[in-house]
Amino acid sequence: MPMKPSSSEEEYFQKENQRKVRMLREKAAREVKEDRDELKKLHWMRCPKCGMQLAELNFRGVEVDSCVSCGGMFLDKGEIEKAMAFKDPGWLGRAVMNFFGAEDDLGKKEE
Repeated sequence: MPMKPSSSEEEYFQKENQRKVRMLREKAAREVKEDRDELKKLHWMRCPKCGMQLAELNFRGVEVDSCVSCGGMFLDKGEIEKAMAFKDPGWLGRAVMNFFGAEDDLGKKEE
């Protein structure tokens, strides 16, 4: 007949299992961070359309990423709001605001 493990044995193995699970989670988190860092090195400041180098241009006080090859322009989070904060956003600004459903600062469309 097999012997029933004592409570101290059960406690030991439970703690040992918890330690192993914690170690596995920490290892997985490190690997994910390393993968993310490696991808960032490969893709940082590269055009999502053609893969060429991006250059930062100043547009209305906002640093806009522009592709030197295909001419695409890309905004980081919050940059479109900064660029549109001017009194007269111009025709391009009005077009972007209309596309995203924002109110036109000028109130009326040009006829």
